Amino acid sequence: MRFLTAAAAVLCLSTAAHAQQVPCGGSFSGFVADMKREAAQMGYAQGVIDGFFAGVSQSQGVLNADRAQGFFQSGFVDFSRKLISQYRLDRGRQNAQTYDAIFDGIESRYGVPRGVLLSFWAFETDYGGFQGDFNTINALVTLSHDCRRPELFRPQVFAALELFRHGDLDRNTTGAWAGEIGMVQMLPGDIIEHGVDADGDGIVTLKTSIPDALYSGASLLRSFGWQPNQPWMEEVAMPANFPWEQTGLRTTRTAAEWGRMGVQPRSGSFAAPNLRASIIVPQGHRGPAFLVYPNFSTLFEWNQSFVYVTTAAYFATRLQGAPVYNPGNPTPALGQEQMKALQRRLQAMGYDVGGIDGILGANTRAAVQQEQERLGLPADAWPTQELLNRL
Repeated sequence: MRFLTAAAAVLCLSTAAHAQQVPCGGSFSGFVADMKREAAQMGYAQGVIDGFFAGVSQSQGVLNADRAQGFFQSGFVDFSRKLISQYRLDRGRQNAQTYDAIFDGIESRYGVPRGVLLSFWAFETDYGGFQGDFNTINALVTLSHDCRRPELFRPQVFAALELFRHGDLDRNTTGAWAGEIGMVQMLPGDIIEHGVDADGDGIVTLKTSIPDALYSGASLLRSFGWQPNQPWMEEVAMPANFPWEQTGLRTTRTAAEWGRMGVQPRSGSFAAPNLRASIIVPQGHRGPAFLVYPNFSTLFEWNQSFVYVTTAAYFATRLQGAPVYNPGNPTPALGQEQMKALQRRLQAMGYDVGGIDGILGANTRAAVQQEQERLGLPADAWPTQELLNRL
């Protein structure tokens, strides 16, 4: 993918904003015809439009993947053990050495540590080993036509069209089911804004160039608000009498203030005693506990799943030398149907749980914590059978 000029990026952003006016649903062929007409109104040549949309088809596989995200229903301990294999650890450490000069350059330019990039590189594509086999254009148009999240995907169709116009995206390009491309899986709009030609060949090639992929990923993270020379997470040991309603991302204190409440680093001293941070207990007060700094929250711009982000952030610390976390003895997770029952009950009580999907997302966690506090239970945002029974 060739590095686009600032003017091209501006054009893409303007077309992306305009694209949000395209309705979703209805006949797929009619929807595509409307998008082609809109592309013509934006000034794209008819030959470019016809080439881009040639043979575009609705992908049931994409829709199935979008609906079937039970992968995120596991608790942190199980989820992290699935994702953090010995292969990913060994290969990550090897890549850190092999591409040491690249990571040094990234850390100097963007302030993004190698552990964070290695973590996403591992989880997204197994260090480039499998980058997805969904046709990118079909995926984006399918998800734009689908009415579940069209506001997210419609702009990306026109960003992909802009890449196609410049010869930077082939009609047969493949990637993830949600339209991301390359080793660290970036959407077309992000490629236009944050793609970096790090190997100096005049082309941004995220599928085959490791320097381009890693520099581009770092540029994207920096745009999310990543702060150089600041930590993102460290494991802590919690006192038994801790007020668990103080856990969660909504409550912040300096690390030193948490220390005066009995919270202690599991090893060594606090990474940033004077930096504000939150305590998260992803699987409740009987499981692992982490102190998370502002950089942790920026990772939700990459992926909105709490369990995924927590696992990626933890894996990044492992790749930079942290020990295996203490799993504790957490209360078993609710099953999918139990979680849905809990979400239905919380919704009936007036909480916005973000949908009845059986996934413990941020909204459900916040509602659980409020009800635990009301009922006199440890308010750690981890739903249990006891809470479900009480409700």
